[in-house]
Amino acid sequence: MWLVLLSLFLGLVLGFLATPPEGILVALHIYLGPALLAALDAIVGGWRASLEGTYDTAVFVSGFFVNMLAAGLLAYVGDLLRIDLALAAVVAFGPRIFNNLALVRRIYLQRWRQRVAPPG
Repeated sequence: MWLVLLSLFLGLVLGFLATPPEGILVALHIYLGPALLAALDAIVGGWRASLEGTYDTAVFVSGFFVNMLAAGLLAYVGDLLRIDLALAAVVAFGPRIFNNLALVRRIYLQRWRQRVAPPG
């Protein structure tokens, strides 16, 4: 667990310190939003699976990259068609993220209650 937190911290620090070339964010902002939303969905889903004891690295890594690529491509195709298909990623991944977060919260709440509740 400490390796995950260390990686997250280092990624955030590097992300804030790095300055990408000026034109990249302007050109890619339409595609990055849905891709990041898909990545967040995979991360929260992996967290939930880890807590439930069903985590599989191959499933997590493949889902992370395939979902990111699919969301970015969907936004790209929508951009070509002049349709905001990025909203499809929000509609698809938004409820999944909140559902997984609710399940994570319930798992932690149940574990806390088991620790606090008197035996018997």
